[in-house]
Amino acid sequence: MRRCTVFGGARAEKQRIRQEVRLISANLTPEYRQEASREIARQVLELPFWKQAGTVMMYCSLPGEPDTRALMETALKEGKTLLLPRCYEAGRMEALPVKDPAELKPGTLGIPEPADETGEKPEPDLILVPCMAATPNGIRLGHGAGYYDHFLAEHSGKTVCLCFRKLLRSDLPAEDTDISMDLVISD
Repeated sequence: MRRCTVFGGARAEKQRIRQEVRLISANLTPEYRQEASREIARQVLELPFWKQAGTVMMYCSLPGEPDTRALMETALKEGKTLLLPRCYEAGRMEALPVKDPAELKPGTLGIPEPADETGEKPEPDLILVPCMAATPNGIRLGHGAGYYDHFLAEHSGKTVCLCFRKLLRSDLPAEDTDISMDLVISD
């Protein structure tokens, strides 16, 4: 995985940007979110990474993120192994297989996640990553807990960040623990 370049004062700047992004995100209309999510999903399904992947990790989207439900359904219909994250301690998560998203249970952060560990932990070929904001060249701003950066540092699948166009920025700072994305997709 590629590490991002270090900028001075990145943590404080990230917190400031998160506040800005929360305001912008709160003003995105449901119509925009729905249409943008469809466009993002369409682009993901056209990726060679998607077509070649046998195992895809993604996330259950929060209200401020591009909707991933259609992508989950498509992965399962195409016979791909679908992995979703489960948080198991502060800043740490694992990717577990899911056969039916209806069986997910709220996890420690209130986000739906796999309830039972099967013991099976396949390595993802493609990892769809959430963000609060991102730059077109792959720097992503998460919620600040480090779950994805820790996970991505230990896994080598192709990384694709899904971001609403209205949350793309050119001014995101990065720390040496931030993992740069292979690709950012927006509407």
